[in-house]
Amino acid sequence: MAKAGIKLIANNKKAYHDYFILEKYEAGIVLHGTEVKSLRMGKCSIKEAFIRVENGEMYIYGMHISPYEKGNIFNKDPLRVRKLLLHKKEILKIFGKMKEQGITVVPLQVYFSGSLVKLEIGLAKGKKLYDKRDDIAKKDQKREAQREFKIKNV
Repeated sequence: MAKAGIKLIANNKKAYHDYFILEKYEAGIVLHGTEVKSLRMGKCSIKEAFIRVENGEMYIYGMHISPYEKGNIFNKDPLRVRKLLLHKKEILKIFGKMKEQGITVVPLQVYFSGSLVKLEIGLAKGKKLYDKRDDIAKKDQKREAQREFKIKNV
């Protein structure tokens, strides 16, 4: 994300809490005009979204893009299935890894790269309850250490 011209639209914090992210990929999305205008206003949610591979193509389900207020008849269904744009080799590689036990593909964030809408997807492995507790404990320890460091420096 160190590239210039990137504007974050939506972030999926729940994915980082529920999964170990193994690999990340950048994909384009097939959108219509009013959907892009709505995204420019920041009206997007990927919390409940998931990704499937069908007939050698990737699709995202459950990605909610609110209808554009001034779009009237040109608005599309907010929860429609959208096609993801990736190279064929990337799709085959991801599909091969998805066949492994416990590996899934989750959307991580939606952003503008220049004038193009991009979706960052990640190969993920589900966390167990004790892994989540461990992560929460580490975050608490880090926060406590920063608090103590701040008090000592003041």
